Amino acid sequence: MSKRALPYLIVILVLIAAGGASLLLMQKGTMTPTITSTGKALVGGAFSLIDHTGKRVTEVDFMGGPTLVYFGFTYCPEVCPTELSRMTEVLELLGDDGETLTPIFITIDPERDTQAVMAEYVGHFHPRMVGLTGTPAEIAIAAKAYRVYYTRVEDEGSEGGYTMDHSALVLLMGANGDYLAHFPANSPIDEMIRKIRDLI
Repeated sequence: MSKRALPYLIVILVLIAAGGASLLLMQKGTMTPTITSTGKALVGGAFSLIDHTGKRVTEVDFMGGPTLVYFGFTYCPEVCPTELSRMTEVLELLGDDGETLTPIFITIDPERDTQAVMAEYVGHFHPRMVGLTGTPAEIAIAAKAYRVYYTRVEDEGSEGGYTMDHSALVLLMGANGDYLAHFPANSPIDEMIRKIRDLI
């Protein structure tokens, strides 16, 4: 063996020894992989907002019964009113099974969606629907807790010169505030009803 190859051989032997030692430690239980999983979706959490009647509410006010939560905005031309109408239809078709289910609409456009605007808007949907607004910072906290994306998009053709791009999911939350399921836009009504009945 040449003197030039000797350093490379030493490095290779050190690496092999280190790998063998690590494997031995893992087998003996003194070294374990750092992989953890709770098995629980991290959707939902603390918020403090103003409802459409002007009352300050938090997530605690809605515990004790399941909720259907949707983030959107009143100036939305199509998707939001469609999804809120579908939530209303689901609640009506659930009948007695949906009596404890509260529909919640949280704006992601607090600049335009004041308490008065939200009160008028939710009045077009289910009588139990609750509209929530707040400061931009409060809305951002709620959206982050529920893993909802939204952003302002400049649009000269819209009221105020802008519109909002956002996630379009209906979230089913349990009586203790835990995430149960979500429904993408235009999910079949019968599938929503079946899943809700199974989970609440």
